[in-house]
Amino acid sequence: MDGFDWDDLRLFLAVARAESLAGAGRAVRLDPATVGRRIARFEERTGARLFTRSPQGYALTAEGQRLLEHAVGAEVTMAEAQAALRGTEAGLSGQVRVGAPDGCATYVLPQVLAAIADLHPALEVQIVAQPRVFNLSKREADMAIAVSRPSAGRLVVQKITDYHLSLAAARGYLAARPPLEGRADLARHRAVGYIPDMIFDRELDYRADTGLPLPALASNAMPVQLALLREGAGIGVVHEFALPFLPGLVRVLSGEVRLTRSFHLVRHADDRRVERLNRFAALLAAGIRREVARLEALV
Repeated sequence: MDGFDWDDLRLFLAVARAESLAGAGRAVRLDPATVGRRIARFEERTGARLFTRSPQGYALTAEGQRLLEHAVGAEVTMAEAQAALRGTEAGLSGQVRVGAPDGCATYVLPQVLAAIADLHPALEVQIVAQPRVFNLSKREADMAIAVSRPSAGRLVVQKITDYHLSLAAARGYLAARPPLEGRADLARHRAVGYIPDMIFDRELDYRADTGLPLPALASNAMPVQLALLREGAGIGVVHEFALPFLPGLVRVLSGEVRLTRSFHLVRHADDRRVERLNRFAALLAAGIRREVARLEALV
């Protein structure tokens, strides 16, 4: 097998993460046809079939999976070398991508990351807000906020903080419906929640802890559920840190139903060597703790 350079690995990583030539092209600023030609030449030089092509995109083969970990390690080494040249006392710079559940991404991260950006104007931060678990091995994100602590993979997990959720509904909905005096009364009300078979994290399955019936109106995205609640669609579970942004909603049965969940910061184990990411992760975790506490105190 002939040798290959960092540009080969960088392009390989872009396709592995995007699972398409178009997505990889956007990431590395090349047209898809050029990406496809270069990947084909890379496979020819390595003597290995790294991707399986299909109408759905590019999927890693077994050989590609084996190369992935080494390619990520090379990426970490490059970032580490760049950070060493800049010096640890310099302001943070470069791109950092943070994955997060959509509730956290919508109501907590904007304030936290805006404050970090003010301190480090050369930093470029991207928020990937999706209701699913992130694949850090493919570098879909440099780090991720998770509700459940992952148990597989070469990951470093740090608990950031607890947060709380309550039942809430629009005032207009409550005024037109039977009174709510206890958990048993929830059976007479319309529920808003997650699509049951699309709940991506067991910690987001709230029904057993709340007594809510199966949702009559459901979405896989928390912001959509909140929009439904504001329209008077029913009763649902709401992050207390989101309530200051939702003046049309009021808590119900707050003395009887209140849930506690946790945010965890998840990173790839190799990234512990990258001082730039260590510093950013510390700022991120501290900022989330402060902002969750501040917002919940307003409720």
